[in-house]
This record gives sequence, C-alpha cells and structure tokens, in this order.
Amino acid sequence: MGNPMRLLLLSNSKNYGHGYLEHAEGYIKDFLGRAVETVLFVPFAAVRVSYDEFAATVGRRFGELGYGLESVHRQSDAGAAVARAQAVVVGGGNTWHLLKKLYDSGLIEAIRARARGGVPYVGWSAGANVAGLSIRTTNDMPIVQPPSFEAFGLVPFQLNPHYNRRAYPQPRGRNESGTDPGVHHREPGSAGRRAPGGEHAARGGHHARASGREDARVFVSGREPSEYEPGLSLQFLMP
Repeated sequence: MGNPMRLLLLSNSKNYGHGYLEHAEGYIKDFLGRAVETVLFVPFAAVRVSYDEFAATVGRRFGELGYGLESVHRQSDAGAAVARAQAVVVGGGNTWHLLKKLYDSGLIEAIRARARGGVPYVGWSAGANVAGLSIRTTNDMPIVQPPSFEAFGLVPFQLNPHYNRRAYPQPRGRNESGTDPGVHHREPGSAGRRAPGGEHAARGGHHARASGREDARVFVSGREPSEYEPGLSLQFLMP
C-alpha cells in the first residue's frame, strides 16, 4: 500500500490587500516543510501570460518561501520530470485550458500516480479544480475542448474554487454563483464542495479539513447544502 495522499487545495492566489499567495504562505510552508527543496510547477492554466512569465512569477514567490522551482513546460522529458518531482504545484487560470494541456502532454496519469503515491500536491484555482473528479463545476469559459471532463480524481467529489454566496437574479436551475448544481441531481450520490475566495482544503495522511477565512459549503445529492466552519473535518467526503 502506498503512502497517504497529501493535498493542499487553495481557492485563489491573491486576496484583496495582500500580495501573491501571501494569504496562503503559512499553509504552503507548513505543508511542504523542509523535506521539499524544489517543486515542479505546471503553468498550463495560463492564457493571458506566457508559461515563462507565469513560472517566473510563481518561482519568485516560492523562492521567497525557501523553495526552488522547475517548470514542467521547460523540461525535455515532462514525464520524467514528474517522476522525480519532490512536489507538484499546479497554478490557476483557465481550467479548460489546463486540463486540455495535461491530456495533450500525457501528464494526467503521471501526476495522478505521483499524488496518489504520497508526493505533495499544491493547487490553486484551476489547479485545485482539477484535483476533483471532473471540471464540470468550474466557472471558467470553455475556450478549448479537452478530450474528457475527467480530472485527476484525487478527491472523490467535485470542486468549485470560486463559489460566491451573494444572491444574484439567475435563470431557473442556477444557484447563487451561477454554477449549475444539476450535476448533483444527474448523478445520485455525487458530492460537491464550494470554496469561497481565501478558503483552503488540506488533506494530510488520512484526514481532510477545511481552513481559511470562510465556511465551506458542501452539496450532496438529495440533501440541503451544509456549511462547515474553518478547521472542521471533511473526512466524511473521503473514501
């Protein structure tokens, strides 16, 4: 039996009034610890900037936290880079673009296997979204078409990193954030987790919990949505 999965899933990279990943720096340092020296970064969610620019931004920030960074897009053998990675970090941007590039580069199975084998996985925004079963609960525009909606499946539920509790007038069948909850009605027993901005989820060993500034909202087919305060266990969502 392999090592337990270690996942740090962040809703976003920047909060109002804070610098890039500043709100999450304590979580990242505690999560990666001193055993990790260099992380492998996946920049494929970037669409407004180049992969080089994205990797440079994240590399500077991780350097300030005490970690080196290699970007997978610069590796001559991406699969081999994943195989030797001490930790995998997947940045945010457009979830559709990220997933398509992961399939195109043949890295879906490679990263999934390393994460399931216990290699630390950090993802924010789109990088958190692809840790779930599929990307069908993303808020992003489908600017490209991946061969499948299926994502890494590191957690056995759907994720929405940018859930908004504000009430807006919406057509019938849509929730407060404009994200169609129908996936939970189409598939009885399915579950989804909505994370407001600045909110995180961590799984270490055999435990899963919510953290951050706001409650997490959990949707389960056939039930009313439920709220979980920061620090409360989400273990019931895990197998």
